[in-house]
Amino acid sequence: MITLRKRADFLAAARARRQPAGAMLVQARFRDDGDPAVRVGFTCSKKVGNAVARNRAKRRLREVARLALPDIGRPGWDYVLIGRAEQTAARPFALLQGDFAGALRKLHGPDS
Repeated sequence: MITLRKRADFLAAARARRQPAGAMLVQARFRDDGDPAVRVGFTCSKKVGNAVARNRAKRRLREVARLALPDIGRPGWDYVLIGRAEQTAARPFALLQGDFAGALRKLHGPDS
């Protein structure tokens, strides 16, 4: 799992598929570049809160992705997890994991 760092990668994911999922929004894009790596990015706007709140939300999103993507992420895809104000940090972790898994199932269609 590789972390997205470049703005262009985030913008490309923003133009692709998106799925609201409880306490987050998940964007997914098939890169079609032949690289089988699963890449993931995380972002929280200032609507989420101050720096402490944004970092807490991103830490939770990173852990959800770390646990789930090796099993349900698809090779060659980029995923961006976007935190939501007051929801990402407050949602119980088990429900947050379920939100992410459900979003990926919907993004990848019925064959997942």
